[in-house]
Amino acid sequence: MRVGLLTQWYDPEPGPAALPGALARALARRGHEVQVLTGFPNYPTGRVVPGYRIRPRRDEVDGDGVRIRRVALYPSHDRSALRRLANYGSFAASALTLGAGALRGLDALWVSNSPITVSLSMWYARYVHRVPVVLHVLDLWPDSAYASGFVDPGGTGTLLARGMGGWCAAMYRCADRIAYISPGVGELLARRGVPERKLVHIPMWADETAATTGDRDLRAELGLRDDQVVLVYAGSMGQAQGLDALLDAVALVDDPRLVCLLAGSGVCEERLRRQAAERDLRNVRFLGRLPADEMPALMRAGDVHVVSLRPGGMSAYTMPSKVQAILAAGRAMLVVAEGDAAAVAMASGAGLTARPSDPYSIADAIREVCQLGREKLELLGRAGREYYDREYSLASGVRRVEDALRAVAAGAR
Repeated sequence: MRVGLLTQWYDPEPGPAALPGALARALARRGHEVQVLTGFPNYPTGRVVPGYRIRPRRDEVDGDGVRIRRVALYPSHDRSALRRLANYGSFAASALTLGAGALRGLDALWVSNSPITVSLSMWYARYVHRVPVVLHVLDLWPDSAYASGFVDPGGTGTLLARGMGGWCAAMYRCADRIAYISPGVGELLARRGVPERKLVHIPMWADETAATTGDRDLRAELGLRDDQVVLVYAGSMGQAQGLDALLDAVALVDDPRLVCLLAGSGVCEERLRRQAAERDLRNVRFLGRLPADEMPALMRAGDVHVVSLRPGGMSAYTMPSKVQAILAAGRAMLVVAEGDAAAVAMASGAGLTARPSDPYSIADAIREVCQLGREKLELLGRAGREYYDREYSLASGVRRVEDALRAVAAGAR
């Protein structure tokens, strides 16, 4: 088939932004002709990646034969809502005016729904070029806009959220299939009026190359002993993550083997650093935001990795991408969250759970982690990797996406 991918985020951008590239290359290796429409890489720093410069458009062909059309955008990933809107809006306009022609003549189109402004090109491809669409709901809107602080509740924010809700409903009507990444998201989409016949469960995969890259020994560099149990949180440090409770829990655990590493940045980082310093939490270390190429070393350094989401809002049906990344790396996990993420920790046999925003529950889980010790935590990690291979692997995801693309193409014919 001639298949297309429409996504604002793409290689060489790291983390979740790298996942569409893995899909494109895998589809090409399965014999499909693949065309990608994306932007110039600038995630997560907001600075254009070396080797690229913003211009109206640029066409590339990678080593697997994937054709890539990049179109201009305003690079930004700071906390300014205005600049973030400029980032989303500029890509939407460029993709429609300079890129939509690349989607002509496709048998089917896969679309990443985040941000929802990609819909302009999706609508053009569907209604003008008559290309059937598989829309992959990777983020829920307007929910994610609320959770990130992009939209404030009340007043103008409420009106904006209603507008986003109507916009998303139009996207769902346009799409021939709507893929959801976790059961909770599928149930929510059904409650929002998406027909069951359109819904298909396609979980996201991890960047599997990153999970096994390199041999750097970060534990040794940090001076950690072999008997120390290392708890790692890596990611955004915002209000939605509820990391205050994690620090409170660490303060309650007096096991001398425990070390807690926090890597990342966000609006709460400075406050968390102050809290740790004021309470003299000597077993807590802040590493700051690490480059993407250091994340595999951090993953290996941790005996157990924390997934934390404050209760309420999106937490019950959010599936953070780090869940798949931890499973793929074969590491144990501690899920301090409700809903789908906690269910995966239990079903996979890879981890423990604790009640979010409850320091005593989290402290109990951390004590259990320390009692298990490093060898038993390794066994949990292996169970997680086996579960990942069955449920979340790239190979499994590509087969499911391919089946959905074939189904919509056959329906169009």
